[in-house]
Amino acid sequence: MESTFEIVKEVVKEVLKIDGDDITLETRFIEDLKADSMDQFFLIDGFCERFDIDISDEAARSIQTVGDAVRAIDEVAK
Repeated sequence: MESTFEIVKEVVKEVLKIDGDDITLETRFIEDLKADSMDQFFLIDGFCERFDIDISDEAARSIQTVGDAVRAIDEVAK
């Protein structure tokens, strides 16, 4: 079974169309991966679809790093 981190990494690679082999929990979406607001929308949408969850707008606004996404997903998926 894949870890949440590995699945998040796959979604990031698909949405941003990047290699992504150097993505870590500390990787920042905007500063490190150059994601814009539309990319962020598609990332959240991708996470929700892949994990079959709903992430609130409030929670989505707090997701700045890959680690933030992993924690938010794990919290909702409990």
